[in-house]
Amino acid sequence: MFKNLFYSIGMFFLVFSAYSQEKEKPNVVFILADDYGWMDMSNAGSQFYETPNLDRLAESGIKFTQAYSASPVCSPARVSILTGKYPSKTYNTDWFGAPQPDNIEKHWTRDKPLKPAHYEPNLALEEKTLAEEFLEAGYRTFFAGKWHLGENEKFWPENQGFEINKGGNSKGSPSTGNKYFSPYNNPRLENGPDGEYLPYRLGDETVNFIRNHRDEPFFAYLSFYAVHIPLMTTPELEKKYLEKKGLKWGWKIVSNPNGIIKIELPSACRLCWNGRSDGPSHRKSTR
Repeated sequence: MFKNLFYSIGMFFLVFSAYSQEKEKPNVVFILADDYGWMDMSNAGSQFYETPNLDRLAESGIKFTQAYSASPVCSPARVSILTGKYPSKTYNTDWFGAPQPDNIEKHWTRDKPLKPAHYEPNLALEEKTLAEEFLEAGYRTFFAGKWHLGENEKFWPENQGFEINKGGNSKGSPSTGNKYFSPYNNPRLENGPDGEYLPYRLGDETVNFIRNHRDEPFFAYLSFYAVHIPLMTTPELEKKYLEKKGLKWGWKIVSNPNGIIKIELPSACRLCWNGRSDGPSHRKSTR
């Protein structure tokens, strides 16, 4: 699930930290996005998405383009990042919540040609994490966002080396409350004002931590739930990119008082998008 650039940037920070002189304790900010396409940034070749802040980061540092995730699915890749081990070493070889061999027949993946192997559905407390290493080295540690490394709260960030946990729990996506918008009903994140957007909130929490600890070494791990489903964004960003795509493809975009954005295509079909925060709905009809 985690594509090359984010993983590469993170590894650079960790290598830099490890090889710095002992008296110099550089701050470390690790940014992770979920289900992010490797070409979905301007500096990676996107001609559509705009990522000016990440572009500036890439231009001012070292950009690695040949790094790969230890796993193509969520939980194993996250375990690998935190422990430095291959998922097969920790027996975390599938996303936590995936079927085990003894219940695959009841799961929608039962007809796949390869059956799953048994896996451990948590990040074992015996494993030493990056956060625990940083904590022992005198760093303040912070986590925000998606965790997805254990059903029971004893496996959550605050018990794996992170002093502060903003939003990390057992869920692999924001599936409770109003999902990507407040109220979140997240057991590790207080609700914000109604309609607050989760990625913005996680970014703000991380910035506040950095400001509060600017005079001491810190390790901040910002792990966005986005762009994992449900695909939801702010009305402003939705409108921006729909209009941008419309200019390219000749779409005509029309809104109505009910919050429905209609995209009239030049071909013989019509796409209706529900632009409200409860997510997209599509309707196709001929005319």
